[in-house]
Amino acid sequence: MKKFAPVLLILGAIVLAILMSALKPEPLKAKEPEAALAVKTQTLSRTEVTLSVESQGTVRPRTRTTLISEVSGTVLEVSDHFIVGGSFDAGDMLMRLDPTDHEVTLQRAKAQLISANALLELEKARAVQAKKEWEMTGRPESDAPILALRKPYLAEAEANILQAQAQVKQAQIKLQRATIRAPYAGMVSLKAVDVGQYVTTGSRLGETFAIDFVEVRLPLTEKDLSQMEPMSFQNSNVVNTVVLSGSVNGNSENWPAVIVRSEGVVNELNRSQYVVARIPDPYRRNQTVTVSTPPLLVGTFVTAKLKGKTLNGVFKVPRSALLQGPKIAVVDDEQKLRINSVNVVFSDEGYYYVSEGLNEGAEIIVSAIGTPIEGQKLEVKNSLNTGSTQ
Repeated sequence: MKKFAPVLLILGAIVLAILMSALKPEPLKAKEPEAALAVKTQTLSRTEVTLSVESQGTVRPRTRTTLISEVSGTVLEVSDHFIVGGSFDAGDMLMRLDPTDHEVTLQRAKAQLISANALLELEKARAVQAKKEWEMTGRPESDAPILALRKPYLAEAEANILQAQAQVKQAQIKLQRATIRAPYAGMVSLKAVDVGQYVTTGSRLGETFAIDFVEVRLPLTEKDLSQMEPMSFQNSNVVNTVVLSGSVNGNSENWPAVIVRSEGVVNELNRSQYVVARIPDPYRRNQTVTVSTPPLLVGTFVTAKLKGKTLNGVFKVPRSALLQGPKIAVVDDEQKLRINSVNVVFSDEGYYYVSEGLNEGAEIIVSAIGTPIEGQKLEVKNSLNTGSTQ
């Protein structure tokens, strides 16, 4: 027995250890705190928003003209304004051709008219004399042959008068056309002839364009038109205003304009409709006071902002707050995340405009949250300087 005593002691110790381990009470587990996601929020209220529609176009002159010589002659004089970039008023002399040939032609036409008048007077006298001679026969004038009364010769003389008058008028017109005058207030874009050059009828003298006002064609898509009130061009009391913006010497500038008409067709290539904006006196030539806005040069690329419809009772949601769907993450009364499906009626570069899916005073999450989990605990950490936006 003595030799098994150590073994029995060891076995007893093992059994005792097992019993003590089995009967040991379990330690109390501390409750793990629920992790809260730090977010930034914004409180929303319904508001009224006026939409704006953006389009782009290039400034074009209302009229561009190629000057063609209607007579022949040597260029004797060219106006100082007839240079590329030179401006002029309607009726200003641009160029003068040698009028000598046309003056001679006019003098000849006048001489022919004088001669035709003399022949007419002579023929009238002969007709009177023929009538007296017929009366001496004692027969009624109705029996007289037309040649006896010289009626055909008198008609021919009157026709020669009309022809001579037409030649005088034509010669006067050609003499006037030897001086080329501006058809409107404008600028020169191309000069093709100069002093001493001989031009013939049909020669190209240069190109000009009108600057009393300029126009911009603005394309509008179906979506753009759906966001605008119908434009009226028949009612003179309705003013369709638009603001044009562009770059001038590296600086951004704005110009007021008016939509004056629609071209009334749908472009087959881009399926857009075009409206035309008009800007009066773009080169500021008729301003009586100093104007801070610089001239709007032809060829300038501009962006137009047109006034659209007014949305009533919508929420103005920052673009960072919208999730795919479209959905918006909202903080509920228990500071937990809720996901609401919303109806977006319009969007621009900074905001989405929501009509349905949110309640007045809703607190939405505007910070990045990765993958949103419905019911996730939130911790709002708005900076003191930011505050909530109403």
